[in-house]
Amino acid sequence: MSYLASLNPLNLVAALPGCVAQGLIWGIMALGVFVTFRLLDFADLTVDGSFATGGAVTIMLTLAGMPVGLSLFIAVLAGLAAGLVTGLLHTKLGIPPILSGILVQIALYSVNLHIMGMAANKAINVNNYTLLISARNITTAILVALVFVAVLIALLYWFFGTEIGSAIRATGCNPAMSKANGININTMKVLALAISNGIVALSGGLMAQYQGYSDINMGRGAIVIGLAAVIIGEVFGNAVAGRRMNFMLRMSFVVLGGVIYYIVIGIVLWLKLNSNDLKLFTAVIVAIFLAVPYLKAGRSSSFAKAAKNSQAAITQRSGETAKEEK
Repeated sequence: MSYLASLNPLNLVAALPGCVAQGLIWGIMALGVFVTFRLLDFADLTVDGSFATGGAVTIMLTLAGMPVGLSLFIAVLAGLAAGLVTGLLHTKLGIPPILSGILVQIALYSVNLHIMGMAANKAINVNNYTLLISARNITTAILVALVFVAVLIALLYWFFGTEIGSAIRATGCNPAMSKANGININTMKVLALAISNGIVALSGGLMAQYQGYSDINMGRGAIVIGLAAVIIGEVFGNAVAGRRMNFMLRMSFVVLGGVIYYIVIGIVLWLKLNSNDLKLFTAVIVAIFLAVPYLKAGRSSSFAKAAKNSQAAITQRSGETAKEEK
């Protein structure tokens, strides 16, 4: 009873705007994961490193006196470079996708340390620099994040409708057929990986501004959070939109998945559960949402349901026959 009495609903309500702001930023990162995981069918672990790279580049260049917008743009270019390296390791050297991502992720740990002057973290004083987004003003942070989300989704929707974008999607769907139709699938893989990690670095730069510092470990577990957002968003999207789900709605629900994920994390913290178990809770959440589509599909096509439908049909025919005999 004392535990329940200590849970103040007002504290949860007060924490929700912050969860939404962080969820939107991580939702941008989830869009990068979506590009490789869903469109390219490539499990890219580079994102754990490129997220931190985006934050490190943004903070260090801003501290050096560069406008924050330009710092963020260069951070995106750094993310593009990281994805490019991963793609070249895979396509030119024949290294498997997961291993190529792991190699670049490990290398980026040292690179990020060098970027931050061999320091594990670098803080930026919000009072001395004009940042695009900050936790000191949650309302503005949510609005700025929404603008970035809207522009990014619009750009991705346009790009993946072009010839090159369609070639990337075709490469992910059927590499053999794409190659037979004259598409250079290796080039498409490299390009998609570069775009993905550029988006992830953008998210990292925004998160570093939001929290007021960059950290060498800020990207740890990013791939899990990204996958969680993608899976949660797709499950909710299919439940809400169903067959009306188009490409733009799919990306929108991916971002919404990031928001839902962080709201769930906020609830977990509000319940005063051990914060050291957050990774465990994340794994459980992802496992549950991964299992939902499988269990739903299995239920709709199970032998038990088929037998039940067959029995119902037999019963109906028997009833109709009995009426005819009368």
